Amino acid sequence: MSSAPSYRSVSVRDYLRGEQTAQGKHEYVDGVVYAMVGASNVHNRVATNATVALGGQLRGKRCQTFNSDTKVRIRSPRGTRFYYPDALVVCHPNPPSDTFQDAPIVIVEVVSPSTRRTDENEKCDAYLSIDSLCVYILVQSSAPATLVYRRDDHGFQRQTYVGLNAVIPLPEIDCELRLADLYENVEFPLATSDDPTG
Repeated sequence: MSSAPSYRSVSVRDYLRGEQTAQGKHEYVDGVVYAMVGASNVHNRVATNATVALGGQLRGKRCQTFNSDTKVRIRSPRGTRFYYPDALVVCHPNPPSDTFQDAPIVIVEVVSPSTRRTDENEKCDAYLSIDSLCVYILVQSSAPATLVYRRDDHGFQRQTYVGLNAVIPLPEIDCELRLADLYENVEFPLATSDDPTG
C-alpha cells in the first residue's frame, strides 16, 4: 500500500495509542506518521494467498503467520519505525497484548507501482536491519515474479524466482512458497511496470 505523510512529530506511545482507535492504518517512521492508502484487489489477493500458503504449512508448528494487520517494530540508533508488511512469519512472538512484532523471520511485501520505491528501498533497508530476519520476499503484482533477499554468512543475497512453476524454498521455517499458490485466482494485466526483479 502507498502512504500519504502527515508531517508532525509524534511519539511512539502516542502513535500506538492512536492506532488502536484509528479508522485506517498508519505507518510510523522516526516520528512521522503516514496514512496507508487502500490497495488493489490484485494486491490484496496476492497478500492473502501468501498468508494462507505459509499459515497452512506452519499449522501446529512453533512459527506463526501474521497478516497485514500486524505491525513490525524496527528500532535503530536513528529512531523507531513501524511498518505493516503484507505477511510475516514469527518464531518468537511478542506477548499477545502487543499490537506489533519485533522478531520476524520472514517478511512478504506485494509490490505495486505506487509502493515499489518504498518497498525496494526504505522498507528493504529497514527490514534487513532486523537481527531475526532471514528472508525478505518482494512479490510482483502484475506478473509471476519475486525478488528474495536471503541471509547467509555474508549478509543478504538477492535471488529471483520467475514463473508459476517456480518454488521459493524456505528451509529457515521448514516451508516452501510456490508461485502458483501466491498467484492463485490472479489475472495479470498486460503491463509489467512494477517488476521487482529488474
